[in-house]
Amino acid sequence: MTTKIRVQGEVPARLDEGFERIRRELKLPETFAPAALREAERAADADHGERKDLTDLPFVTIDPPGSMDLDQAVHLERRRAGFRVWYAIADVASFVRPGGALDTEAHARGETVYLPDGKVPLHPPVLSEGAASLLPGTTRPAAVWQIDLDAEGRMVGADVQRALVRSRERLDYAYVQAAADTGTADGTLALLEEIGKLRLQLERERGGVTLPTPEQEVVADGDGYRLEFRIPLPAEAWNAQISLLTGMAAATMMLDAEVGVLRVLPPPRPGDLAKVRRVAQALDVPWPDGASYGSVVHGLDPKNPQQAAFLQESKVLLRGSGYVAFDGEPPALAEHSAVAAPYAHVTAPLRRLVDRYATEVCLAVAAGEPIPAEIREALPALPEVMSATGRRAGGVERACVDLVEAFLLRERIGQDFPAAVIDVDERGTGGQVQLVEPAVIARCDGALPLGERVTVRLAKADPATREIRFTLP
Repeated sequence: MTTKIRVQGEVPARLDEGFERIRRELKLPETFAPAALREAERAADADHGERKDLTDLPFVTIDPPGSMDLDQAVHLERRRAGFRVWYAIADVASFVRPGGALDTEAHARGETVYLPDGKVPLHPPVLSEGAASLLPGTTRPAAVWQIDLDAEGRMVGADVQRALVRSRERLDYAYVQAAADTGTADGTLALLEEIGKLRLQLERERGGVTLPTPEQEVVADGDGYRLEFRIPLPAEAWNAQISLLTGMAAATMMLDAEVGVLRVLPPPRPGDLAKVRRVAQALDVPWPDGASYGSVVHGLDPKNPQQAAFLQESKVLLRGSGYVAFDGEPPALAEHSAVAAPYAHVTAPLRRLVDRYATEVCLAVAAGEPIPAEIREALPALPEVMSATGRRAGGVERACVDLVEAFLLRERIGQDFPAAVIDVDERGTGGQVQLVEPAVIARCDGALPLGERVTVRLAKADPATREIRFTLP
């Protein structure tokens, strides 16, 4: 789990060169094969056949500003006994021929890789930002989930089918949050807050975990730039709960059918859990008897040094996630411990390969039809494909954060900074500190008191090696 970083506005030339170097070092593909591009262009103009017309439902998309690869559109309704969630997912399988050049390229890429100056997409933009994207005002093929909830937000039924949809608006999180805060939200946006809060409460009750993980933003500041932390808005958590709900519905459907691919995370090891409990006690983070880890982290403030240190130390409990494919008896580990339920990735097929396959399994199961042979045969190899490409994407993310931090600190070597200690080595020779200003998390040498404020001195900041090092003065 790493911190994401974004650059607002024009990217400085020095950083641009650094991002290109990261692309080369980690062997990110520069272009799509000509055969894959031709196949994508033909698919963009193809007819998608007869399917149910749901264009009368007023779907909207909710994504970061400027997003064009729109995987999901949502429409929410109130029912007499609860709620109905309509969730349209881009029907990527309608554009990709199994075994073709485009499919081969997607398996090599695995997922879209995001960098602060752009992205390396899973699919050619003619599809991912065009014909397959759920852009507003356009009729698009989709896999549409219909999930019914009771008055407390618990799932009571789920179905999925191919359909045509037409999104009405492309919204961003700030807009949705402002509508909620000013009391002007209505329809889907009003219900998003209501359902989102119900689902968050259910998540806490079953022991699930949502960490308040900050993003770093590079912001123009006069003739230079500065780093700031951005804490996710509540609206982002509400929206994420709709995606999690859909993934849980998909996992249940595949487990009942005894075929599919799940996203799994083993439960924390007793030793790790005991260590995190000791850290909570040392940092005065309350952990009542019988309370789950998820209920403890809910509401913690990453701006508070002690709570930030606890959140950083406790991430050990959320490591080790992966995928498991099965055809027959369900796997021994079928649950994602952070979700505290079986879970599958199905809501981002434009950006993640595995979602296309899991969606195809669910569509066949829901229709009572045999799962296509090419889908079934491809399932066993998916976990390793996603593991390898996921490691590459994580490496890119970490390298970009290190580069930006080194770039912005390069002229401040020898200066002192106020910081909070958020991680310490077992040997007591150093750890990680979170600066108060700028918004940097980096290595510091010395005997560090976990969860306390200290003054640190910048000893090294090299954009070429992407290395930052602090010491105690």
